[in-house]
Amino acid sequence: MLGHSGRPPGTIVMAMSNDAFTVTTLEELSRLYPAPSDRATRKQLDHLDAHGQAFIAASSFLIISTFSDVGADCSPRGDHPGFVQVLDERTLLLPDRRGNNRLDSLRNIVCQPEVGLLFLVPGVNETLRVNGAARISTDPALLERCRVQGQLPVTVLIIQVREAFVQCPRALVRSQLWDPSRHLPRGQLPSLGRMLADHTGGLVNAEEYDTEHEERLHRTLY
Repeated sequence: MLGHSGRPPGTIVMAMSNDAFTVTTLEELSRLYPAPSDRATRKQLDHLDAHGQAFIAASSFLIISTFSDVGADCSPRGDHPGFVQVLDERTLLLPDRRGNNRLDSLRNIVCQPEVGLLFLVPGVNETLRVNGAARISTDPALLERCRVQGQLPVTVLIIQVREAFVQCPRALVRSQLWDPSRHLPRGQLPSLGRMLADHTGGLVNAEEYDTEHEERLHRTLY
């Protein structure tokens, strides 16, 4: 029987085979990089202070990383700013909005509660990293807190914060992520329908999917 990733349960995906240039020990790794500065290590908190809470309240997008015995996964989450609620300085509430029902992240959390969150705020080059443990809840009171356009999420994630720290802006500055002049015209990549048609072996009709996609997307956001 295959797991949700298409691999047998318990399968561990190994890294590419080693060669003379592959780093295989922490000692080798530490020799390649200088030690982090005191600033880089001391900025890490075990809770969300006022700055972290303000960043989360302004964030409309995050990436959540999860893993289990069949491998790792990361997935985007987005909504109006503040869609992730700070219940207290060590607890976050993340609604699971409507999606494709693959449930990759939720399946992983059932197996292994450790999660990593990367919060982004449009136009801001710094990011906020939060690590901790998550559990899936169907508590009616928590679901009600996350009602949008009359719709409740099926579940919410309750995340216990273990680490929180701001990330320097180098990655976003290098990528020029927020610069509109760097944005790629959508037509320069294959359409979603075309990709799905190819990836599913023709199960999806590319033209029909693309014609219906925008209307269906907005109708089924929540």
